[in-house]
Amino acid sequence: MTTNSWGLYVHFPWCVAKCPYCDFNSHPLRGTLDADAYVAALLADFRSQTNNTSITPFQTVFLGGGTPSLLPPDAFAQLFEGLAGWLAPNAEITMEANPGSREHWDFVGYRSAGINRLSIGAQSFAAAQLHKLGRIHQASDTERAFNLARDAGFNNINLDLMYALPAQTTAEAMADINQALALGPDHLSWYQLTIEPKTEFAQRPPVLPEDDSISQIEQQGYAQLAAAGFARYEVSAYAKGKLECQHNLNYWRFGDYLGIGAGAHGKRTTAHCLQRTQKYSQPRRYLEHSIHTEVATVAAPDLVGEFAMNALRLVEGVSKDRLDQALGQQRLAATTLAEARQQLDEIWQPLIRKGLMRADRFATTALGLQHLDSVVAEFI
Repeated sequence: MTTNSWGLYVHFPWCVAKCPYCDFNSHPLRGTLDADAYVAALLADFRSQTNNTSITPFQTVFLGGGTPSLLPPDAFAQLFEGLAGWLAPNAEITMEANPGSREHWDFVGYRSAGINRLSIGAQSFAAAQLHKLGRIHQASDTERAFNLARDAGFNNINLDLMYALPAQTTAEAMADINQALALGPDHLSWYQLTIEPKTEFAQRPPVLPEDDSISQIEQQGYAQLAAAGFARYEVSAYAKGKLECQHNLNYWRFGDYLGIGAGAHGKRTTAHCLQRTQKYSQPRRYLEHSIHTEVATVAAPDLVGEFAMNALRLVEGVSKDRLDQALGQQRLAATTLAEARQQLDEIWQPLIRKGLMRADRFATTALGLQHLDSVVAEFI
């Protein structure tokens, strides 16, 4: 479904070292990074994709990677200057930061450039786990980076934290949460380590906790975060004081977003179809051909599955009105809204009877959220 606002995703493909679990488009930096050349490529990319379009000013910007904080603050100031007129007043602008990139901790500069939200990749506070995960930082680096960011004026900081780590016990997972909470973050992304294809861990899998242990970690973690005042609003996201990540909410509500940068993806809804966009993933190739954008139309039969895969990540799902809006706007197989809704109900109603989905909203129950992959698979 389209929304009244657009998001902008900007990808930075370089990092100091590739983590063994990472399946994102990231490449260890060799030599020096020509920040000016990359920003110029990003702006050329942006202009090519926004030419003759009806995109409205961006309510959110997410600077992801890789490690965006490898670029200096003036590079971001240059980028935002080039985006002048396209950013809504008070837009949420998030930058991912690696606490191991100490030489790039100029948080005062990043805040002055216009970035107003940080996502710091803590992952764990246990030295042994950080070593197993291939991280280049220690717990003390995370703590120092967080405190420096607070001192620089950031009042919306997320910490990324993983669980079900190699041989991790429930007590160790709860210790990680406690150390994260002690810093006083505004948002936590607490997600399970999974082994993805084409990663180093896929070639040499570590020994992960058994399913029963993972379930125990999850249940205790949910309770611990709730007791600390964090509301779970998405399968892996927890916010305090209504500081949900607006950029990610746009994804899960099936909103449109523009993707620029090496390997960036985008989504846009036209009058007749839904399109997915993708950029060249290799940094060198992207720099040479930044205006090239691959566009693919999502087949009508796949739209319900794509919608479910996003909307059902939200604890509250979406309302029936918004569901109908999505079905109507996507014009599924040129059917009427009633026919599209009937097709959906044939999958939805059995899941309601099994206690996995709600009847009043397009949303899972608490049980369904525990088995989200299986629920979504029914729609796909």
